[in-house]
Amino acid sequence: MSAKMNEAHEHCKAAEKFLKTSLLRWKPDYDSAADEYSQAAQCYRIARDLKSSKDCYIKASEMYKKNHSFFHAGKALENAIIVSKEISTPDEIFTLACDSSSLYQQHGSGDSGANVLDKAAKIIEENSPEKAVKLYQQAADVSSVKHCSQHQGSEYISKSSRILVKLQRYDEAVDSLRREIGFHQEAGNIGAVGRLTVAIVLVQLARGDAVAAEKAYKEWGNNCEAPEMQTIEQLLQAYDEEDRDSAKRALASPFIRSMDVEYARLAASIPLPEGIEPPPKAAVRENAAPSYVSPNASYMQAKSDDNKADYTYEEKKTDDEDGLC
Repeated sequence: MSAKMNEAHEHCKAAEKFLKTSLLRWKPDYDSAADEYSQAAQCYRIARDLKSSKDCYIKASEMYKKNHSFFHAGKALENAIIVSKEISTPDEIFTLACDSSSLYQQHGSGDSGANVLDKAAKIIEENSPEKAVKLYQQAADVSSVKHCSQHQGSEYISKSSRILVKLQRYDEAVDSLRREIGFHQEAGNIGAVGRLTVAIVLVQLARGDAVAAEKAYKEWGNNCEAPEMQTIEQLLQAYDEEDRDSAKRALASPFIRSMDVEYARLAASIPLPEGIEPPPKAAVRENAAPSYVSPNASYMQAKSDDNKADYTYEEKKTDDEDGLC
């Protein structure tokens, strides 16, 4: 290891010499200096001095950039990410990935620019999922702008969608799923659009918006296959009728359980409809006080009975007189 460390120091010294000017060299030799820094970085990497290796790759990138070798500059930063993934913070990796992608794009290598963003996102996804989402979204943007493979773009945005669902950032997840559907529509992948329709319906229900879930089904439901349509329709009908049992059965259907882990877990946490409960029966309170009765009630009742008797007598008298006539 000490031999590699000494070799790395020699390469660094050589790089510094190429950057100095003299009577015979009026301009720094950035290209040669960059190569020396790259070799020094490799020696440090073998010697397990990861910090020095990272620093040398960053210096090499600066030299390549000054010489307008943008592809090599981007590659040097990508190598810096790889060697420093164990010692760098998510913020540092995020910045290196964005800079590397930008350099690749300046060279015209959109695929490489999207790929480095994807690599960096995988590295920081566990500790910093929010930044990973941004990197996946940027990778999808690069794929879209540079007319790269639509399949790759849909994969990048799919990773973003699943992380957002996992983070319960449902509003952003809906937007991400819409973009994902757009990628598949451009690629003519109708089957994927059908599966994503189920996913977006689940996310809308998790947001508590059954109306938006129904609108999503009306917008993309024609791309669904029979099992997908059956599942969504049963689910939407259950929420429309506030049928808890039916909604629970639909969310536990084999089709939903077979979806990606994030969506299957989401289905298990979606709030069920409240349900229409019958009105409670009036309860009889024990030892309750008797109902209030007015002291004039008996007098008024007696008077009412007398009036009824007088009325009946008058009616009978009139009927008898009519009979005599």
